[in-house]
Amino acid sequence: MTRKKKTRSMASRVTIRTGRRKDFKKWRHENPDQVHSSEKYTRKKTKQRKQQAARKQERQANAPVMELHAKGDNSAAQGKNNDSSIHNDKESS
Repeated sequence: MTRKKKTRSMASRVTIRTGRRKDFKKWRHENPDQVHSSEKYTRKKTKQRKQQAARKQERQANAPVMELHAKGDNSAAQGKNNDSSIHNDKESS
C-alpha cells in the first residue's frame, strides 16, 4: 500500500479568499499594476510616518550636546607627566 508523502511546507495548504496563497503570490508578482493598497491603509501609514518623524525631531531637539573633544582639558597629558615623574623617583631611590 502506498502512502502520500508528508509535506513540510504549509504554504501550499493554506487557502485564502482568492484561492491558494501560493497561487495568489504568483498572480500578485505577475500583475503588479492590479495590486494596490487601500486608501485607509495608505492614510494610516502616512500618519504613522509623520508622527514618528515628529517624535524623532523632538528627541533630537531635546538631546544634550556632547563634545567629542573637551576644549582646554589637558588632564590626560598631565597624567602622563605625573606618572613619569613617579617612576623617575622610584629609580633614583
